[in-house]
Amino acid sequence: MTHVAAAARTAPLAGLDHLWLPYAQMQTVPAPLPVVRTEGCRIHLADGRVLIDGIASWWTACHGYNHPHIREAVAQQLETLPHVMMAGLVHEPAVRLATRLAAILPGDLDHVFFSDSGSVAVEVALKMAIQFFLNRGQVNRNRFAYFTHGYHGDTFGAMAIGDGSTGMHGRLAGLTQRHFPCKLPRDAVGEEAFDALLENHDGEIAGIIVEPLVQGAGGMVFHLPEVLRRLRRLADRHGALLILDEIFTGFGRTGRMFAMEEAGVVADIVTLSKALTGGTLPLAATVARRKVYEGFLSDEPQAALMHGPTFMGNALACAAANASLDLFESERRLEQVRAIERQLVDELAPCRGAAGVMDVRVKGAIGVVELESIDDVAALRGRFIDEGVWIRPFGRIVYLTPALTIAPAELSALTGAIRRVITRSR
Repeated sequence: MTHVAAAARTAPLAGLDHLWLPYAQMQTVPAPLPVVRTEGCRIHLADGRVLIDGIASWWTACHGYNHPHIREAVAQQLETLPHVMMAGLVHEPAVRLATRLAAILPGDLDHVFFSDSGSVAVEVALKMAIQFFLNRGQVNRNRFAYFTHGYHGDTFGAMAIGDGSTGMHGRLAGLTQRHFPCKLPRDAVGEEAFDALLENHDGEIAGIIVEPLVQGAGGMVFHLPEVLRRLRRLADRHGALLILDEIFTGFGRTGRMFAMEEAGVVADIVTLSKALTGGTLPLAATVARRKVYEGFLSDEPQAALMHGPTFMGNALACAAANASLDLFESERRLEQVRAIERQLVDELAPCRGAAGVMDVRVKGAIGVVELESIDDVAALRGRFIDEGVWIRPFGRIVYLTPALTIAPAELSALTGAIRRVITRSR
């Protein structure tokens, strides 16, 4: 009997043994905590405990849970039109959302293709890039340059341009063999090396893909805006498309609405998801510049982008996303990010002196404590639960990506728990 099966006998949720959990060895994983309610930055458990959420459900719930404006928008949409297929049909929430995204994204990123998850948004971006060149007769441009610590999703195409050594997809690392793993060009020497790789594979590389400013699931690794400017220069020099994966960084997480804005660059293709709907419903978008979109216009039907998710542009999800954008316009979210950043800098700083701590770093509403190692991740997660907080370390990283609406006292509870647990764990 698995650990989950044994725990299910006393868990309040019947049938738990039929559930296959993410990123979990089901023979040994502790039983998940049954949740009965969320509100603001708090998760209410079935046993009466309340946890302050430090990661906003993988940083999706940027406005906190159960924001009334989003809830009301979804409820109203449900009364009239929950979903219709987008092949030959369209609806106002999708049109309005595409228009609004085009307006707030930099440059001429103004053609929006909707899907239902971040991984699929990346798959669409890869397909866009390859077919863009195929439509121009450049049939050999079908490979990508990607970077150490990069993570772009769990589907096969997305795994093929992610760093398999991070532990997420180590057993499937062979998928990456047809693409080009690289080190980020953090300085002039790195730029020269990357330039040489692009030159050596001239006519093969369709795109360069990177998470701007912060590589998330690959270890919360930061880089400076100048790195993105180097990538933009080199993409232009070698005729490749620059794909920026803003699934983690988009919608205020790093301090700007989109991380690319800090570098003053415009992607050729950008992927969005996670906080797009404020953490309420699955939705993603792959947004292309005008030149990419126009590369698919033809009298030849096969020149079209042949992709169509069943729930593409779901009306409920689009209503939630439009309501989320309303909140960014009306509730000073980016000011809140700046306040969170200042508080994280101050309150995580004492961790620098703790035994076993390699680094402490903060960017926007992202706080990271990197340890030399974490011997038992599950046990460490359990200690945070005992402190009344929901923090989910991975690898050797303890991190915070709270809701942008978190109250200072709630954030202090999270940072205080990190200081105490790290000190006791060493």
